[in-house]
Amino acid sequence: MDFDQLETFLEVARSLSFSRAAEKRFRTQPAISSQIRALEEEVGAKLFDRSGGKVALTAAGKTFQKYAEEALLSKRNVITAMAELERVPRGELVVAGNEGTSLHILPEVFAEFKRQYPSVSVSIMRSEHAKIVEYVLDNTVDFGVVTLPVNDNRMQFVVIHRDDLVLIAAPSHPAARLQDPRLADLAQYPLVMPKVGRTRDALESAFYAQSLKMNITMELDSSELLKRFVAAGVGIGFIARSNVVEDVRSGVLAAAPVADLSLRRDLALVFRKDKALSRAALAFIDIAVKIKNPQPLAAEAKR
Repeated sequence: MDFDQLETFLEVARSLSFSRAAEKRFRTQPAISSQIRALEEEVGAKLFDRSGGKVALTAAGKTFQKYAEEALLSKRNVITAMAELERVPRGELVVAGNEGTSLHILPEVFAEFKRQYPSVSVSIMRSEHAKIVEYVLDNTVDFGVVTLPVNDNRMQFVVIHRDDLVLIAAPSHPAARLQDPRLADLAQYPLVMPKVGRTRDALESAFYAQSLKMNITMELDSSELLKRFVAAGVGIGFIARSNVVEDVRSGVLAAAPVADLSLRRDLALVFRKDKALSRAALAFIDIAVKIKNPQPLAAEAKR
């Protein structure tokens, strides 16, 4: 039994899918299955029930999950403790964020952090808001990057980025030619929408407040897919401005603020209040604030 096997087990336990675990672990599905079989043989118990075409943790698997999480946490704590004996940060940082954040907000933060602290291993887990908060609380990750608010008094946050929601459309779409568009102007067009999430909830509330019916033509669980279908002319959509900077610059999409839709999102690094942050973690916060955040926000986060 080794740490790599434990990480594979936990990924399967989180996703309850061997194929999704293989994607997250950058392995083939047979390789994932082989690691799980080896673990089951070593512990002498079946960890997953694969009957009925679904994957579920067995009673033994649920018990093993607790010890696997503790073992990996102990490993990270040992690495961090050893790194703290030196002046230069070392060890490992794990950050969780959603698709848009991982692709458009964090790369330059990671790049600058690695430039300054090449000895620190940094990895990102891609997930959605509720799961990210869960990962922070169970110490699977050091930080989560989520849209505020986070209503959990066990959590602390530092704002690193502010963004607003904009209309996006194919450059040839009639909505792209509207001057100062309003929701009533846009209600006539088919909408490409996220399936779930805070953006979806906020948009539904905004349309409802004006007694406007949403003409939803497609629902997607990926912001990148949403952009691609909007660019293809399937409909119009709404997305965080930072997620479409390159698309607008290259002429793939047109973007504009909506006059009567003021939806701002504050992105923050969140972590447990009782977590003793390593030098590497403190350095990461400092770099994230300096790169992504206007200076006044840095002072605000310390209040």
